[in-house]
Amino acid sequence: MSMPPVLDRVLLSPPDVGAREEEMVVAAVRSGWIAPLGPMVDEFEARMAARCGRGHAVALSSGTAALHLALLELGAGPGSVVVVPTLTFAATANAVVYTGATPVFVDCDERTGNLDPGLLDHALEVLGKEGTRVAAVVPVDLLGRCADYAALLPICARFGVPVVADAAESLGARSAGAPAGSPGAAAALSFNGNKIMTTSGGGMLLTDDAGLAARARYLSTQARQPAAHYEHTEIGYNYRLSNLLAAVGLAQLERLDEMLGRRRAIRETYAALLAGVAGFEVFQRDGDADDNCWLTAVVVDPEVTERTAADLVSAMDAAAVESRPLWKPMHLQPVFAGSRVFATGAAERLFQRGVTLPSGSALSAGQIGRVCAVLEEFTAD
Repeated sequence: MSMPPVLDRVLLSPPDVGAREEEMVVAAVRSGWIAPLGPMVDEFEARMAARCGRGHAVALSSGTAALHLALLELGAGPGSVVVVPTLTFAATANAVVYTGATPVFVDCDERTGNLDPGLLDHALEVLGKEGTRVAAVVPVDLLGRCADYAALLPICARFGVPVVADAAESLGARSAGAPAGSPGAAAALSFNGNKIMTTSGGGMLLTDDAGLAARARYLSTQARQPAAHYEHTEIGYNYRLSNLLAAVGLAQLERLDEMLGRRRAIRETYAALLAGVAGFEVFQRDGDADDNCWLTAVVVDPEVTERTAADLVSAMDAAAVESRPLWKPMHLQPVFAGSRVFATGAAERLFQRGVTLPSGSALSAGQIGRVCAVLEEFTAD
């Protein structure tokens, strides 16, 4: 008896790299600028700043590093708190802890998954009355949907609190006509392997503040003083991006719009398949014209379908398709047990009901067809 064929696993968002990336890396190697910096880093920073409508960009080893440095320069530290959405990846909250500050979690708007402006207003009012020093608010652009900065920025301004935009998931998206990464005192991008574009690992700090950018460059290169010998007057970090990785980034940036288009087409495929299917909806579908479609998710309503999000994950796994629940809320993570949270239950419901589906621009039509076959069978039961 022959065994059934083993299917290659369909991944959520594999890196989309090819000949152009190889060409750029070879050029970087041949230039002699191997590490740690070089002309391709300079060019990458200039092009990313222009793309995101910012005055300055600092190429770093990760988006987490960008958050860390931005928060440090805005005064986050022991004795202060930083307000973070509870529906996010751990890196957002971890960067707060790196500074010595304490994260305070605020729930999301259930329709978008992004920070709830009304609840943020309430949280800042309560914290202010208590005399708590709030160093910053860090909205997160969830799955490529920009947070509601038109509402969030005035609220933060009224309380005198700066904003650091976590745009790790939203490069290429727009909010009220403005590119992702442009709102706030600073913003952080991620070029991790699963993001819209990648440098293998890497990130970017964006700002219009020349002083903040200069400090980020200084701290990210071990805070070395301008002396002939190694002189250090404060603690620094090894956070800079290499010239080789910047070469990958430049090639990816050339192809960014093409990759965005492919992710959009995948979302439209899922949306068409699920249109009119009771109990299933594409998350963030309403008003998604300016989203980058980094990850497309489905919300499963068990009260309508008698099926659960966990059932869908199991069905995908049986077909060798990667899927996962939406982010587990930070206030439910063991590492943040006991943390302060302003919650409505929205993030918990999305965690229980949301499933992210394969969305990467490198996925083939056949791979997306396999995902759709699972969805069709699952929704037909």
